[in-house]
Amino acid sequence: MTGALAILGILVMVISLFLTPIGIPGNWIMVGVLAAGALLGEVGAGVLIATLLIALAAEGVEFLIVQRLNLRYGGSKRAFWGAIAGGIVGVIIGVPIPIIGSIIAGFAGSFVGAALVTWMETKAADAAMRVGWGVLIGRALSAAAKTGAGVVILVLGAAALLVSG
Repeated sequence: MTGALAILGILVMVISLFLTPIGIPGNWIMVGVLAAGALLGEVGAGVLIATLLIALAAEGVEFLIVQRLNLRYGGSKRAFWGAIAGGIVGVIIGVPIPIIGSIIAGFAGSFVGAALVTWMETKAADAAMRVGWGVLIGRALSAAAKTGAGVVILVLGAAALLVSG
């Protein structure tokens, strides 16, 4: 991989890191960049497998954090899936407002999705608000965890690309 191509790959990875907290799969974009580097023979299989495992683990951590806080705050399995669906809808709705719109709308969508499902199940506004709050905390913690995983992927990937370049 030429030096310019390695720098381009690293630049894409840096931008991707900032996409992770807004709900766009930045970690997977970084793994994709490294997979392209591996196909070109410039990134070793060990780095690619390690970053793939880190990205998979981050997804699992996100799932577990949101699920656990949903349950801890009194939510049901349906409320958890409502939070997931609401978060996806929120990110899509927030896209017209660059960067911050998707973050806020994604978090708000998770809150609304969990709260709405809980309210439909219980008809209790206080329970709905409590579950929504729990999911919101879970989303914030999981975004931080996934971003941390993204930093590790970026460092490993950038080092691999620079060594090859």
